[in-house]
This record gives sequence, C-alpha cells and structure tokens, in this order.
Amino acid sequence: MVASAAACGVLLTTLTSCGDGGDTKKGAAAERPAAGKGSTKAPVKDLKRIPDVGDRLQSKIPAESRQVVAVYGEGKDSADSTVVLYTKSGSTWDKAASWKGHNGKKGWTPDHHENDNRSPVGVYTLSDAAGVLPDPGARLPYTQTASIQAPHYWAKSHWHDFDYVIAIDYNRVKGTPPNDPTRPQGQTKGGSIWLHMDHGSGTSACVSVSKEAMERLLRTLDPKQHPVVVMGDRASLRA
Repeated sequence: MVASAAACGVLLTTLTSCGDGGDTKKGAAAERPAAGKGSTKAPVKDLKRIPDVGDRLQSKIPAESRQVVAVYGEGKDSADSTVVLYTKSGSTWDKAASWKGHNGKKGWTPDHHENDNRSPVGVYTLSDAAGVLPDPGARLPYTQTASIQAPHYWAKSHWHDFDYVIAIDYNRVKGTPPNDPTRPQGQTKGGSIWLHMDHGSGTSACVSVSKEAMERLLRTLDPKQHPVVVMGDRASLRA
C-alpha cells in the first residue's frame, strides 16, 4: 500500500490497516479478549427474504446473488454486531451460520468518510480475498502476501487481524488484491474496508469475526454465486 490517507485505519508504506491501529499504543492492554467463535448451526430455513432488512436495502441485493453476509449492528453508535451467512436455494434463503463480530468503533454511517471510525451502511459486492496465511481453500481470488501483515508496534491482540481478509467493494477496484490503494471516488470517501479477523473490540471501519468464521466464509463465498454483504445498524437495515 502507499502512504496516503484512508478511512479504514492507519496507513503504512505497505499496508492500509483495517484494524484499530490508531489506539493500539495507548489502550490495547484494556481491550477485552477476542470474541467467541459463535455458532455455525443453521436453524432457520426457507426464508423468502433476508430477515430484518427493509425494502430499500433489500432491493439493492442483486437478483443473481445467492450468498449474502448480513452484518447486524447492535446500534448506530455501537461497535458490536452479529454476522450471519445466508445462502439461497431455489427462491428461498437459508441461514447457514451466525457469529458475533465487531464493526467501526464509533458505529455506523450512511455517508462514510476517512477517519470517521464508522462502518458504511449499505449493500456491497465481495470479490477478492487475501491474507498473511496460506490460502485455506478460498473460492474468491486469494492473494497471500506478507505486505498485509499488521505491524508489531500495534498491540499484540491486533497482530493477526489480517491473517485472512475479504475485501468489501466500497470505493475500490474489483479484481485487485484487497490492499490495492486505488480509490475511484477519491481518498476522502475512505477505503480498504474489509471483513477480517477479530481482535475483541471495534475497528476503524471494517467488520471483524473469528478465525473460524473467516475460514468458513472464505471456503463458502463463491464468485459464481455473486456474494454480497448487507451491513448496518439494525435500525438502518430495517428502514
């Protein structure tokens, strides 16, 4: 990555951090332990639409999409969220898995800008993946690279944030590695917003889940199924 401003976190010469780099020196010791693995059970089947998502955002889910990652933020100003994987069979959706996660440390916004520490509300495609670790069997194009490694002057709890990442297609060029710095809408609109591994607290704009969840998503999300993420606080999602 180049050393230029981006909303998703602190910038380095090789990495645009999607984690909470700005506060790691001062407050890392006080962070709570990483979130639990969550549940991968699928108790709900035959849904006609993605639950708790209103017509406005529901209509933005492409007709060809058969995989949806829904991120239900607990509140407009909350960093806590629940991440649910839905898959479509025929004309109905099945709840395939659910995990606890985190979003921007200041919550959510419909008008995201760099350094606001809020995750953008909306529907975005999922096209590319990467990580420090070897490809775990991802269906999305996967780039293994050390350049995405979280720096070790960050708190130790953040060192594995980018072991696995999936790029959320917000202000980025599809078909490029997640850490490509190009911002089609300009730098002030932010970028490098990812799904990545959880460190137990809010991010700078990304969505974080457990390693188990990231492995499940990487092995499940398939370009042929046109996966998207639907994300926001619960009130905004229902609107």
